[in-house]
Amino acid sequence: MSFASQPDLLGPEAIADPYAVFGTLREEDPVHYSEAHRCWVITRYEDVADAFTDPRLSSDRVDAVYATKLTEAERTRRAPTYAVLSDWMVFKDPPDHTRLRDLVRRAFTPRAVAALEPRIAEVVEHVLDLPEQGEIDVIDEIAYPIPAMVIAEMLGVPPDDRHLFRAWSNDITTLIFQGTRTDADRDRAQGGLVALSEYLHGLLAEQRRAPGENLMAALLAARARDDSLSEDEIVNTCVLLLFGGHETTTNLIANGFLALLRNPEQAHRLLDEPGLATSAVEELNRYDGPAKMVVRRAAVDHERAGRRIEAGQRVLLVQCSANRDPRRFEEPDRLDLGRADQRNVAFGFGPHYCLGAPLARLEVQIALPAMLRRLRGAKPAGELRYQPMLLTRGLVDFPLRYGG
Repeated sequence: MSFASQPDLLGPEAIADPYAVFGTLREEDPVHYSEAHRCWVITRYEDVADAFTDPRLSSDRVDAVYATKLTEAERTRRAPTYAVLSDWMVFKDPPDHTRLRDLVRRAFTPRAVAALEPRIAEVVEHVLDLPEQGEIDVIDEIAYPIPAMVIAEMLGVPPDDRHLFRAWSNDITTLIFQGTRTDADRDRAQGGLVALSEYLHGLLAEQRRAPGENLMAALLAARARDDSLSEDEIVNTCVLLLFGGHETTTNLIANGFLALLRNPEQAHRLLDEPGLATSAVEELNRYDGPAKMVVRRAAVDHERAGRRIEAGQRVLLVQCSANRDPRRFEEPDRLDLGRADQRNVAFGFGPHYCLGAPLARLEVQIALPAMLRRLRGAKPAGELRYQPMLLTRGLVDFPLRYGG
């Protein structure tokens, strides 16, 4: 592939196989300016890891977009969207990022997450209570329910209400991860954000009247001790946790299971060597994880690899390319569940390293071996298509035939 003409990062080739497109870009133009997407694209491991910790690159995209990219009428129309997203820690720089992250990080420490292992195992067993053979959609029936049930339970969402979040989450996904959006997309996403926010405001009121043992109640208790956390920040943080707590893990379970089906020797290895479960999750996330890239904004003019990046320009840190960089990983296009070098950037790097990584790891460690044991003889039962998303990699659906 030649880059005499610039690659379309949302074209069919890039959606179906981003590794080929970004692999060529990584070799030919590792700090590339995309005219089509009006942003810089960084693809080598060393550059991506460095950029994650570079204070010249800001995570604060929401305020910048609303202040400089929208007309006054558009700002008024999108005020409900701004009200929610402006409180998300993933769009904050220190010290606000640190303050919000510190309030919830105790729930996601390895020790706290380890205490959830029996419950996660119960959820996986419940979800995999399937007929001996048949056809299913892996995403609808397995990959989505597992993390969605776990994070909803952590936040104190009643079981009968958990079905509500799928449609709202799909609406939000369009806004956060899709590369191009129409006004209809933005309206739908805003509707999902508002509906979820209103629901959680109601749940917060219930938790105030009768606190439970859950993360929302813990955030309320933290506010009672220290009024630096507003009620809106609690709700909007819970919106982020509900959305982020299942969206990427759903795709990691589905992508990981597909990778194991396509590499049966590695699937057998995982079943034969249970001690590989931890490294297997890291390798599957490196090999074909849900995060293709994250967006940063240049806070100041600066140079990177000899290219001048101007303040205000968007910069894409392409994790999926960095994780296949042969300068870092030996035979990067080969799946090796026992790979020794696990220092990939799939969960991010530095201050914005994924807060929910310990939870996602444990869910996938439990789910994938159980799926391999339960879904014997599994094969895709139809064409597999990927969502046309710029930032994430996930299947539209995952039809599967098993047990035959």
